[in-house]
Amino acid sequence: MFGSLHTPLGRVRLGLAVLGGVVVLATLGYRLCGYGWLDAVWMVVITISTVGYGESSTTTPAVQALSVVVILVGISAASVTFSGVLQVMVEGEIQKVLGRRRMTREIEQLRNHVIICGYGRTGHHLSEGLSHSRVPFVVIDSVPENVAEAREDGCLCILGNATEEQVLRDAGVDRASFLMSTLPSDAENVFITLTARNMNLDLEIICRAEQASTESKLRQAGANRVLMPTIVAARQMVTMITRPSTYDLMELVAESKFLDVQLDEFLVTDNTRLVGVTVAASEAHRRHRLLVVAIKKANHEMVFNPDADYCFATGDTLIMMGREQDIAKFRDFFGA
Repeated sequence: MFGSLHTPLGRVRLGLAVLGGVVVLATLGYRLCGYGWLDAVWMVVITISTVGYGESSTTTPAVQALSVVVILVGISAASVTFSGVLQVMVEGEIQKVLGRRRMTREIEQLRNHVIICGYGRTGHHLSEGLSHSRVPFVVIDSVPENVAEAREDGCLCILGNATEEQVLRDAGVDRASFLMSTLPSDAENVFITLTARNMNLDLEIICRAEQASTESKLRQAGANRVLMPTIVAARQMVTMITRPSTYDLMELVAESKFLDVQLDEFLVTDNTRLVGVTVAASEAHRRHRLLVVAIKKANHEMVFNPDADYCFATGDTLIMMGREQDIAKFRDFFGA
């Protein structure tokens, strides 16, 4: 009924229940001894609180006996309740400290991860997508409520200002692969970009911008890509109007809802078996049931629908479409 008495909350519930029962029964007892209702309640309060109410000779033996019982049971119940509340508070603080230390250790172990600056609507959806793709990431936000929400969502997070070097260092900016600045303030995004770029020259920085005039400033500060939500939304609306079926297909593929089909990419390095292999020889379509959509060369030139005799070179990025399991087999076969 009250939960385990070995737990703090169980003791709190039991103590409050006993204390409430003592107050009710003692009030009735004093009432039977001739006290009015208000005086009876007064007697219970000053008895349990051990304030005292004058000489013992002023009370009858029955009242004295009742008061002894009220003091013993009431103080015991109050002690159990107070100890339980105190333990809950202490254990709560300890759990917070241990939780922060555990999270700090997990963040320190991250490598090639993503740093999300801001856990608003954009940051929230971004974290969902990364979690679905099993990409490690850490969230930075200066609003305690947002950090609490991120923790409830199971995210590694840091409470702090992402414009500060120490906060970025705590998030492992020197070991990260990407930084996503999603704050609604263009000025803060510029400052975050400038700070992060000075700390990691190889970091891929993607920023949100509200004003078109901010794009050039973000790129000068070191951003690799700049996205403006209003422009992205407008382009998608145009596609919905002019090419609705194409938009539907892109949405289904992007969200992996259509027969488990998705777009993925494969970076060709010296450690893979694709170097020097042609598209035809890779048997991407015949054997692995994958559609080779495009190849991005090391010089960023994009080759769409490459010819069968195209020969893969180090630095190429193969963009392919297929089922998740087929893509995984292709990666295993060629050593991605």
